[in-house]
Amino acid sequence: MKITWLGHAAFRLETAKATILIDPFFTGNPGFAGNDLKDAAKGVTHILLTHGHGDHVGDTAQIAKETGAVVLANADLAGWLGHHHGLDKLEPGNTGGTISLGGFSATFVNALHSSAHITSDGVSHSLGNANGLMLHFEDEPSLLHMGDTDIFSDMALINELHRPEIGIVPIGDRFTMGGVVAALACRRFFSFGKVIPCHYGTFPIIDQTADAFVEAMEDDAKKVAVPKSGQSVTV
Repeated sequence: MKITWLGHAAFRLETAKATILIDPFFTGNPGFAGNDLKDAAKGVTHILLTHGHGDHVGDTAQIAKETGAVVLANADLAGWLGHHHGLDKLEPGNTGGTISLGGFSATFVNALHSSAHITSDGVSHSLGNANGLMLHFEDEPSLLHMGDTDIFSDMALINELHRPEIGIVPIGDRFTMGGVVAALACRRFFSFGKVIPCHYGTFPIIDQTADAFVEAMEDDAKKVAVPKSGQSVTV
């Protein structure tokens, strides 16, 4: 599996049977600067969304229309994408549900966050619950993208049920857990073989580096990969 960080919470996963974008926020994303949207979206078969905030939904509609990718999202967000953007290749689900996508499955797991879209009239529209996404592949390591979240004790249940081998973990603070707390979540509740931090360095009001997270991982720091935007990790 080739995992490419594309800034903020956006990732491209390339496996033998699928090319996946998670939370493809490219346009307007300072962390995506220097990358090319067409390259990021090339050959994409699936787009997976953790929740409905604009810095996660991002360029989903455009990429889905141009590539024909299947879009997986919680039911409220999927319905919104269908109604407002005309997307029809949608896979809706909700917390606890698992969807088979051919070569891999995605399970919606809990995350402690919000999920909404504010329209031009200033009205906030709820777009379902925020989630993490647990991915199981036929011939690749299992992967958990935590989405945007704080620490919570039921992370232990996620690990017990799914045994994710790779963890993508938000560390930027203010809107998610910060680096020290994120490290506690990884060390206390999971047994990751590889950890990739995200949701940092994008905007001035969140943490700019992964240093605090790496330091707080202590002896497990060797498991952490900190790619630059556009760089890949192969597992």
